[in-house]
Amino acid sequence: MNMLKTLWATVRQGKIEILESADLPEGVKVLVTLLSEDETDFWLQASQKPLSTVWNNAEDDVYAQLLQK
Repeated sequence: MNMLKTLWATVRQGKIEILESADLPEGVKVLVTLLSEDETDFWLQASQKPLSTVWNNAEDDVYAQLLQK
């Protein structure tokens, strides 16, 4: 089973342009969700604190030490 992946994109001249590098096979099906500017700002702000908690913690330092050995 494939995992869902979210990519940021924008519409230019009626076409969807992905804003980040992605290796998408020809014919892959995508689901497009339209966000208003207010919604985009909300989700960016809402996700910032939880993501910071996950990625910026001292408990992960042990893994960095193990990878350096």
